[in-house]
This record gives sequence, structure tokens and C-alpha cells, in this order.
Amino acid sequence: MKHTLLILLVSCLSACAWGPGMQMDEDAFRERHAGKADAGADGAFDIIPIDAALLGQQQEARRQARPAPLKDPLAQVAADYDYRVTAHDVLSVIVWDHPELTIPAGEFRSPEATGHPVAADGTMFYPHVGTLPVAGKTLRDIRELLTQRLSAVIERPQLDVRVVGFRGQKVQVTGEVVAPGSLPITDVPLRVQDAISQARGFSQEADLRAVTLSRGGTTFTLDLQALYEQGDVSQNWLLRDGDIINVADRSRNKVFVMGEVRKPSSRIMVKGRMTLAEAINDSEGFDPLTSNPERVYVIRGNFDKPSIFKLDAKSPDALLLAAQFQLQPRDVVFVSAHDLTRWNRIIEQIQPTVQLLWQAVDIGDRTIIIDNP
Repeated sequence: MKHTLLILLVSCLSACAWGPGMQMDEDAFRERHAGKADAGADGAFDIIPIDAALLGQQQEARRQARPAPLKDPLAQVAADYDYRVTAHDVLSVIVWDHPELTIPAGEFRSPEATGHPVAADGTMFYPHVGTLPVAGKTLRDIRELLTQRLSAVIERPQLDVRVVGFRGQKVQVTGEVVAPGSLPITDVPLRVQDAISQARGFSQEADLRAVTLSRGGTTFTLDLQALYEQGDVSQNWLLRDGDIINVADRSRNKVFVMGEVRKPSSRIMVKGRMTLAEAINDSEGFDPLTSNPERVYVIRGNFDKPSIFKLDAKSPDALLLAAQFQLQPRDVVFVSAHDLTRWNRIIEQIQPTVQLLWQAVDIGDRTIIIDNP
């Protein structure tokens, strides 16, 4: 029995490699990617320590990668904006001193109900004038045209033309807004920020950095977070008929915290930002009984070409580095278990087997004593 238990003890001492639970085997990682063509002197396929030098490199990389301001393709249209009537709009025409040509709205009738609708072919009927082509014209153009036509029956007519029903041009606002739906384009320029506001703002799950604008078969990505936080007005494009604005949800902006923390979980990045220290703290910190803070890993990328960063947080001042290390969406934070923790888990796993063997040997010894008193 003693020899059997000794053999088991020796086996356990060499069992850390096959013990229960995940572990980060740095040598196996390097061996798996050894000799790959794209592993070079830049540290690819190596464990990169998180230190002050790395933080400086990342800060410089973020500064250089800052995108150039976008150019609104309708910027000139916005500068000289003048609404043009389209089919299905409703116009109101007021001729001064000629009430017979002006249908009063009255107390129970809206101007839109009593106005002159623009037909699908872009024309409008008006008394003494007949059918007029108005689609594509500004209100000034329509007023001049009506004045010219009415001059044949009215001496020096004075009139005003207004749009009382904007029905012809619309944009769609979809995704993570409070009230998605259709919005009319009016005589006031409608920009992306205005459309979001009219849709009652973003929902809690909105990703402000991933707002897409679909126009004519092409999709553009706008960063409204830069607009709100940095005043980047180049993200606030003018909208036109048929545009579709979609606000993506932030479900993909997650990091995964695993290993020896109090509460392993996935954490959604707030406004697309989260540091390593925040991710660990949101998981209620290291487990003081089982974790090995010397081996905290951030795994990024895909399986074929990962980037792995390592933080030695045995000393609490290393958390200052963690507080400045910016995570990216889909990063995996892994806190390794202490060697003593792995040993104890191995003992816990084999304890039932040892007890079973002990009981078997004990029963055998008792049987021998009974057979040979």
C-alpha cells in the first residue's frame, strides 16, 4: 500500500501539465507558431509584456490611426439649401385680396386637408391656371409661375406659396433608437443628428461609433461618438430622400474575462472603451485564494494569428499599467491559476481514487487476517 501511494504521489508531482482547468502554456504557444512566415522581429507570435514602452507604442499608434475627417457629399447642397417640391407634397396658395381663390382652413380643417396635393406625375391643379408642373421646383419658382399665369385674370396678383404637407421625401431611421420609423424631409435641412433626435435619441444598447448611412446602394459608416464628444461635424451628413440610417447595437463590443477572477463574465465596453483594470474590476477582481496575478494575459485576434499580451501584476503598482492598457472588442482576458491551486485541484480529483484503493487494500488485509488467524 505504501508503495502504491508513493507512486501516486510521484505522479501527482508531475501532473500540473495535465491537471484540470485551463492554463496558458507559453512554450507550447511559441512552438505552435514557430517558423510561420509572418512571425518576425515585430513580436508577432510571441508573448508581449505589458509595460511602459508598450503603452507608449499603442498611444502613438492610436494617434497615427486617427481617421481623417469625412467629407459630406452634400456639403454644397447644405450651404445653399432650398427645398424642392416633389410628388405627393401638399401646397397652400394664398392670393391676397382674392378670398375666392383661397380656401380657408377653418377651425376644424387643417391646412394640409384643404391644400393642393401634388399628383404622382408632379403636377398640381389651380383655378384659372389649370395644371402646373411643380415637382422639382422651389417655392420661389412656383410663386413666380403662378403669378405669371394669374396675371391674365387678376391685375397684379400677390400670392404666397407654402408646403403644408411634406409627404414626398422621407428617410428611414432603424436600429437602436427609441422610436424607429420614417421621417419627412422638410424645408429645414435634415442632418443625421437631427434624424436621431426626432427618433427620440439612442437606446441604451446603441453603438454610437457604428451608425451606417445607406444611400443609392452604398453604405457609409459614421462615428457619431466623435461628433458628440469631439465636435467632429464632418460626421453629421445632410440627408436626402431615400436615405436609411441604421444604429448598430453594441453587442459585439464585448470583452471576455476568464480564469481566476471572482466573477468570470463577458463585459460590454462603455462607448467602445475599456481598460484592462476596468475589465478585472468589473469581474470583482482577482480571486485572492486561487489566482496568480503574475500571469494575466490579454488574447487578441484569431486562432491562426493571435496577439498575446502579458501583465505581471504581482506588485499592485502594475495595476497602473493595467489602467492604461486599452482593450479592443472581442479581447479575452485570462487570469492564470497559481501552481499551488492547480496542485490542490489535482489532489481533490484523485482523492476519491486514493480512498477507494485504500478501502480495497484494507478489505483485503482484513480478509487475509480472517483466513489466517
